[in-house]
Amino acid sequence: MGKKGFSGGMPGNMSQLMKQAQRMQRQMEEKQKELETKEWEATAGGGAVKVRVSGQRELTAIEISKDVVDPDDVEMLQDLILAAANEALRNMESETNAAMGDIAGGLGGLGGFGDFGF
Repeated sequence: MGKKGFSGGMPGNMSQLMKQAQRMQRQMEEKQKELETKEWEATAGGGAVKVRVSGQRELTAIEISKDVVDPDDVEMLQDLILAAANEALRNMESETNAAMGDIAGGLGGLGGFGDFGF
């Protein structure tokens, strides 16, 4: 009786769950590859400093206006570069997390999926 009760639809649900998990994994891998080729940009000091970062979390470009380069105030320039770089990285992380969350959100209706370590 124990075996008969176990086979009452459970394997089909598990199979469907595994198929959906595999589909989600493929989607996440594709999205990750797409995001790695993208760049995000941020500015500081009213556009005096512009920084671009890649989806691989690397700085790809820094543009500095000549007007903000003051040998007597290097600390301000350093602060502007840090502010722009951190903002660009936050933008990249936010979009990446949102994209991955959208893919994973499709599993919300399955219930109990977290019990399998996903």
